Amino acid sequence: MLPARSQFPDGFVFGAATSSYQIEGHGFGGAGRTHWDDFAETPGNVVRAETGARACDHYHRWPQDLDLIRDANLDAYRFSASWARVLPEGRGVPNPDGLDFYDRLVDGMLERGLKPALTLYHWELPSPLADLGGWRNRDIAGWFADYAEILCRRIGDRIWSAAPINEPWCVAWLSHFLGLHAPGLRDIRATARAMHHVLLAHGRAIQAMRALGMPNLGAVCNLEWADPADASPEAALAASRYDAIYNRWFLGGIFRGEYPEPALAGLLPHMPPGWQDDMATIATPVDWCGLNYYTRKLIGPDPSPWPHLAEVEGPLPKTQMGWEIYPQGLENFLLRTEAEYSRGLPIYITENGMASGEAPVVDETVDDPERTDYLSLHLAAARRAIDRGVNLQGYFIWSLLDNYEWSLGYEKRFGLVHVDFDGLKRTPKSSYHALKRALSRNG
Repeated sequence: MLPARSQFPDGFVFGAATSSYQIEGHGFGGAGRTHWDDFAETPGNVVRAETGARACDHYHRWPQDLDLIRDANLDAYRFSASWARVLPEGRGVPNPDGLDFYDRLVDGMLERGLKPALTLYHWELPSPLADLGGWRNRDIAGWFADYAEILCRRIGDRIWSAAPINEPWCVAWLSHFLGLHAPGLRDIRATARAMHHVLLAHGRAIQAMRALGMPNLGAVCNLEWADPADASPEAALAASRYDAIYNRWFLGGIFRGEYPEPALAGLLPHMPPGWQDDMATIATPVDWCGLNYYTRKLIGPDPSPWPHLAEVEGPLPKTQMGWEIYPQGLENFLLRTEAEYSRGLPIYITENGMASGEAPVVDETVDDPERTDYLSLHLAAARRAIDRGVNLQGYFIWSLLDNYEWSLGYEKRFGLVHVDFDGLKRTPKSSYHALKRALSRNG
């Protein structure tokens, strides 16, 4: 059973999260081409070469979707804007239809009593900027700050919170070293530059929004708890290296103005010239820290080139993604982030949730008890962290809707609400109804 709202501190914020390319329908409203369109249309990259051209058609159905958030008794909606919808070329002349759309969307949230929580970038880089090197090009920090200024000059006066970039590890490492997301590179030099430039862009965007007078600005990092696969010293070193690359690089850059040595040891020869001079900008102060958490990994040594590590399958129950269900990792990260990085700043769990297999729609609902159980376990971990002194102030579920799950197409379903991808009908799942009951202010 999900814990009741009353079991959390007064003012604790409950929300749901989505992202633009995954739900809006990028083929609508004059949006420009993105590197995800290019990546998905390349054979072998995405299941059935599916794209976000229609997705959930949130572009036209947003009033219904905002009603679903309100009716679940949620307080806030964490949404992202599409850089290519606002600036089809990535720079230059804005798209008035794109700005009008986000204007309507934010006003719709406020009309329903929802707090608008803006993310500026959730991975859909405009293709013309990819042609110029994308995240490998230092100039992207300036392009991104300009985009932030244009969008937030229009909607920033009504935004409750804002963060520049969702999950910088995915933007940089997953996409440039592992090649699993757009732009699909496997290049350590590109990776080092992307890992630095994504944080430089974060800092420049914080400065741009701060100059507009926007309050409540934060950073959102995705984290995976790393445990050694066995008791050997080699496994311990490999897990520490994984932790440095995945977790400490981004939190360390933003909150301490430094990169961890185990990661820098492999990336230093490939870093852009003068990178040290950017650390003050990267560490521009923020008002809160956002953590996206889903799973842990067991890590062992590997004789392959740096970073000399390999993932080992763990013994715990797994989600449809094959990810272990390990709520203790969330508590661990909350405690560590409070002690080592945020140091008293508000922390928000900005994403947490699970993919589960598609169940049939029966009597206008979809039974997904495993999602309710997953959320219950992780909310219990959040409560334990609060009891231990962590300044945790909110929890956002990923995701409101079943959506386009990037290279996995439309097969993996994270939503509280089932989406029929043929007719696009929305059907709240049993987890949605459980959440609605738990968050009722009258119960």
